[in-house]
Amino acid sequence: MPAAAKRQRNDALTEAHPAMLGIEQSARGHRWTERLQPGRAQIATAIAQAHGLPELLGRVLAARGAELQTAERFLDPSLKTLMPDPSSLQDMTRAAERFTLAIVRGETVGIFGDYDVDGASCVALIERFLRAHGQPCLTYIPDRLTEGYGPSPEALTGLVEEGARLILTVDCGIAGSEAIEAANRAGAEVIVLDHHQAGEALPEAFAVVNPNRQDDLSGQGHLAAAGVVFLFLVATAAALRGMGYREGRAALDLLGLLDLVALATVCDVVPLKDANRAFVAKGLQVLRLRHNVGLRALADEARLGEAPSTYGLGFVLGPRINAGGRVGASGLGARLLATEDESEAASIAARLEGLNAQRKAIEDRMLDEATAMAEHALSGDPGLPLLFLGQTGWHKGLVGLVAGRLTERFQRPSFVMTVGNDGIATGSARSIRGVDLGVVVRGAVDESLFVKGGGHTMAAGFSLLWDKKDAAAAFLTENLASAVATSSVNRTLDIDGALSAGGATIELAELLDRAGPYGPGYPRPRFAFPAHRVTRARSFGNGHFRCTLLAPDGGRIESCAFRIAGTPLGELLIGAEGQRLHVAGHLRRSAWQGRESVELMIEDAAPIQDLP
Repeated sequence: MPAAAKRQRNDALTEAHPAMLGIEQSARGHRWTERLQPGRAQIATAIAQAHGLPELLGRVLAARGAELQTAERFLDPSLKTLMPDPSSLQDMTRAAERFTLAIVRGETVGIFGDYDVDGASCVALIERFLRAHGQPCLTYIPDRLTEGYGPSPEALTGLVEEGARLILTVDCGIAGSEAIEAANRAGAEVIVLDHHQAGEALPEAFAVVNPNRQDDLSGQGHLAAAGVVFLFLVATAAALRGMGYREGRAALDLLGLLDLVALATVCDVVPLKDANRAFVAKGLQVLRLRHNVGLRALADEARLGEAPSTYGLGFVLGPRINAGGRVGASGLGARLLATEDESEAASIAARLEGLNAQRKAIEDRMLDEATAMAEHALSGDPGLPLLFLGQTGWHKGLVGLVAGRLTERFQRPSFVMTVGNDGIATGSARSIRGVDLGVVVRGAVDESLFVKGGGHTMAAGFSLLWDKKDAAAAFLTENLASAVATSSVNRTLDIDGALSAGGATIELAELLDRAGPYGPGYPRPRFAFPAHRVTRARSFGNGHFRCTLLAPDGGRIESCAFRIAGTPLGELLIGAEGQRLHVAGHLRRSAWQGRESVELMIEDAAPIQDLP
């Protein structure tokens, strides 16, 4: 951006919304701004007064869209008020009626699922539902490394040959026309239960339930696949009740399955809005009961001693379940989540723990190599709108994780591929706020630059012939450059308020938890800690940092930042021993040997500017 235009933009921003603490450019290149818009300050006050809350919590709620009349839904997201009518999704009634018929007839049902946490959760939900109705099923999880994503003709016809007459594809299938046509010819009917972005042409399935199909008017496109499957099971249960089909069996408690829906919703990084907030809030309550044998075994294996939280789901349990699909056996996650056998659960959990350790080691090596390639590319052209990197020998199951790390570090979309001996590159991409990957990846498929591809706004998977890499990179650059430039110009760090170290108490953290759960689309509260002195600074682990922040009044808070070595933020923090900085981050409750405390997870920092 030309200097004059940048100054003009900054002047306009300053007049409309002054930078918090005067920080126009932080260590991470952000302008700090207050999340709560000035016009909503009165709403924040009214919410706080009406519900007997501190003003700060009122500001947190109002900044996330709460109104005086809707604040209760934010404080207690309930299924009663937030869960949609399943029949509002296109094809849902048709799908549920066919599934109901399969149960009544005692047909063998085939389940084809994805190998990630969302897919594994979907498979476990359906297996548990069928088990409760005494129903047989066949499950197929493709091998990530040899088969790749989505159904293949061989996999679906194989299920038919084993006896399946109805096949459900879960967390996949919307791009599986060829495989579904093969299943149809083999004599089965297919129901697609998916949530990935869809083109205009849909597969010739018996039913296609996907809130992101273009003719779906439900407004539920934010659901994870497990959310779609949960609604499907609710609709099926209602249909079975309408037929009087109970046969003396105890009714399955569908609400007791919400721990799986919460797990998938958090790990698939979908927006925590509307029904998703209720799924996660109520799912965390179910998780506290430790009823799911597999989740209990995995939490114990990972030594997860704290109360269930979105952090535990997304950063402790989720990566271990994913490890099976990434570097081990793809079906391990679904088996763990579906089993009722304590011994089997313990065995799988131990295996996943070991695979996760392998995953970390391989990922670190790949990330070092990819970071060096990215830095080389940016040294030649600092204005590159995206990173497009590929190499032979990289692990196919880990390219998405590496893409995410690069996007986080370099603040631009990243496409990371491993190139096979056959000349086909398989990759994953991760995006930044305001840049839709799903649309451009589908466009690359339509232009025959990608062999196949699809995904969400923020994440996508794809494959291409490596000799088309230059043309593909040019297409992506042309179609993403404008959105990336706009996102870069508007790089702000939204902050909910200023705190002092002494004010970051357990009581405050408990109050903030009342307004949760937090995640994409409903961000965790972030606070600025002005003019705090950095003490006891030290590095640890693989590029992590820990310190104690001292407030001017003597209060202190333990603080840490992850994966910052070699970044501008890392250089600022590591060199700031004894100095005062403005620091921003979110609070996290932790427990050690029965003692609970609050620490600051540092997200950004800025030097204190001398006054003129």
